[in-house]
Amino acid sequence: MKVTVERAELLKSLSHVHRVVERRNTIPILANVLIKAGKNGLELKATDLDLEVVESVPAETGQAGATTVPAHVLYDIVRKLPEGAQVQLEAGGERGTLTVKASRARFSLQTLPEADFPDLAAGEFSHTFKVKGADFRRLVDKTQFAISTEETRYYLNGIYLHVTEGAGGKSMLRAVATDGHRLAQAELEAPAGAAGLPGVIVPRKTVAEIQKLLEDKEAEATISLSTTKIRVQVGSIVLTSKLIDGTFPDYGRVIPQGNDKTLIVDKDEFAAAVDRVSTVSSERGRAVKLSLAEGKMTLSVTNPDSGSATEELEVDYTAEPLDIGFNSRYLLDITSQLEGDTAELKLADPGSPTLVRDSTRTDALYVLMPMRV
Repeated sequence: MKVTVERAELLKSLSHVHRVVERRNTIPILANVLIKAGKNGLELKATDLDLEVVESVPAETGQAGATTVPAHVLYDIVRKLPEGAQVQLEAGGERGTLTVKASRARFSLQTLPEADFPDLAAGEFSHTFKVKGADFRRLVDKTQFAISTEETRYYLNGIYLHVTEGAGGKSMLRAVATDGHRLAQAELEAPAGAAGLPGVIVPRKTVAEIQKLLEDKEAEATISLSTTKIRVQVGSIVLTSKLIDGTFPDYGRVIPQGNDKTLIVDKDEFAAAVDRVSTVSSERGRAVKLSLAEGKMTLSVTNPDSGSATEELEVDYTAEPLDIGFNSRYLLDITSQLEGDTAELKLADPGSPTLVRDSTRTDALYVLMPMRV
């Protein structure tokens, strides 16, 4: 194999694929990236057996061939090469090494045979649709913070993606995530080809990689799904991942429908006040109490070890007085997702879940369980 590629192109591609590679591996080949040179340029592939990323890079191929080298080492080498350098990759002979040359620098890396590299066979995809990268990224961004990290309830360790009927009978592509303490839901009009999509759970690591793939807001994503795998293609990058094999709970049952007390508050003022008073809260508790009365809200935190804090805000609230507690970090996570100037909270009583919405948009909602304070 002999191929020449521009440093910037190679670095950009390696930055996408090397992230999939776990730093600690019991299977040596999984620490490597597969490099394949052909007439169409250079193809790079990395996998952790659950997730695979493949990217094609324009390159000048002198001799076709393929090999695998340590992903993180190659990434670090290319990152440290001078800008504008032409990188030459050469493998062959019996030595089992890949030579990396750029200007006056030369590296020799140990390789493992291409034949040992696993292939995440995708099989057939039942549904394929195109969606604006910015729209799909929004679905993911609005919900990913609520993904559970509790491994015992593995079916909550991802985003539940499905097609459902929305307001006015429209077909909507909806993303939902919950960890049992909070729930996030976002939706967009279902693209052509998404009708009848099976409900699937996209794993947390895959969600993070999709977010990075969709950093270009102008990009278009082609999404293919089956009951076991998801494939996302953006430009020359193809990400394929296994899905979580489990049943997502009936989340509709926890979204409150009859909360009759409405609180409207300036989002930025509210977030800043929560952040300030929670400074004295304990790491474990993080509870902040909201005391609501007509036209005002008092936020308070009491920590026996470090002291107490209160702050008062003017709000739009006309229902009967109510005291309710929330985890301050969860409140801040939700307010950071709201895009309008005001947040709307629908409350019932101190023990029931609260519905939080952006007062300017209806395509996302959040549910937060209260805490005892």
